[in-house]
Amino acid sequence: MNSFETIVEIKNELAKKIVGQEEMIDALLIGLLTNGHILLEGVPGLAKTTTVNSLAKVINVDFKRVQFTPDLLPSDIIGAQIYDMKTGEFKIKKGPIFTNLLLADEINRAPAKVQSALLEVMQERQVTIAENSFKIDKPFLVLATQNPIEQEGAYTLPEAQLDRFMFKIVVSYNTKEQEYEIAKMASSNEKIDLEKIITKEELFKLKDEILNVHIDKELEEYIVDIICATRDPKSYGLEELSEQIEFGASPRATIDMFKAVKAQAYLRGNDYVSPIDIALIVKNILRHRIILSYEAQAQDINVDDVIDKIVEKINIP
Repeated sequence: MNSFETIVEIKNELAKKIVGQEEMIDALLIGLLTNGHILLEGVPGLAKTTTVNSLAKVINVDFKRVQFTPDLLPSDIIGAQIYDMKTGEFKIKKGPIFTNLLLADEINRAPAKVQSALLEVMQERQVTIAENSFKIDKPFLVLATQNPIEQEGAYTLPEAQLDRFMFKIVVSYNTKEQEYEIAKMASSNEKIDLEKIITKEELFKLKDEILNVHIDKELEEYIVDIICATRDPKSYGLEELSEQIEFGASPRATIDMFKAVKAQAYLRGNDYVSPIDIALIVKNILRHRIILSYEAQAQDINVDDVIDKIVEKINIP
């Protein structure tokens, strides 16, 4: 079985339990294959948790879920140094962050000090407890969810943390046909057991193959132009956006785009990047990194619309 067939088999196995949500599944696979964290935004009941749990089973890695609440403490996630009465010594009790896939459910329900506890591990792949630093086993991926509807008791994620997520995926409702399939599946007595498709070693091999996906210099420059246009719209003939964008995307967006387009091409069975691959992920990369001005927000201007205008204006090589 070649590498592309492996990806197809993973998707087919997930389809036994997940109906639709192809964009979310592709995003999770891209994040897993490029070490990019994912932020999932959507109303409850859209199978976000089920999808992450199912993916962990199919790729045979450890999975842990933390429900973020206003009374959560940083030690509840990363662990703590505790005193052992029997031995009279301090010991390290590791938290749920020591896993491969960490689902941070409703991350915007926890206060800033808890959210910031994730910053080190998301960037450095290590955790510091007291005076000890621990490396996190590979692969490691933070998958965070947030509910866009209820704002009471919610804490907006700071830009510094949002920037550490490769993608922000807006999870939408299923179609009518998919909804029917979901209802039938949920009301059935049939138990669905997912098979393990690949090992960690095979997963690392896929990650190495993605690095060899070819991308032309012209497409690399095209990606950089898109990012720079978010920072200086006037230089690209987008004067109207200069009043709408308060802050553009950071260099992390460029780095993530370079990595993600290769993975996107790989998922489509290609060994080279095309403009289609860029178009498929550009919103997921940028929608949480562009900060709109107060005037734009007052006019209900959408970030995705701003991204569309940038992509329409810059010529595709």
